[in-house]
Amino acid sequence: MKGIFFILAGFFAGIAAGMGMGGGTLLIPALTLLLGVPQHAAQGVNVIAFLPAAAAALYVHAKAGRLRLRECLPIIAAGGVGALALSLLAGEVSAPWLRRLFGLFLIALALCRAFGKKIKK
Repeated sequence: MKGIFFILAGFFAGIAAGMGMGGGTLLIPALTLLLGVPQHAAQGVNVIAFLPAAAAALYVHAKAGRLRLRECLPIIAAGGVGALALSLLAGEVSAPWLRRLFGLFLIALALCRAFGKKIKK
């Protein structure tokens, strides 16, 4: 029965990833809070689950002509460096602190979405 909940968590995280919202915002809380997966393991699972979801979303958005690769290269490079650095740091942080930091990230994200202003070009 627990396997069904893992499948559902992955499915809904994939939907969020496909919309460009980041499936980890759903997947990590689902794994840790609902399914009892340790925080470090949930974040590792999220990275693995992200790869096929990102590839599928990338294909669809590229096919629709919504990607400007030249403009994305600096973001890709900076994201890779940031991901490497913070992955190494996350491995050194205790699970309770990692949980708190992720919770703060979700709260900040929610506040930005609720009260943030759009930047005009």
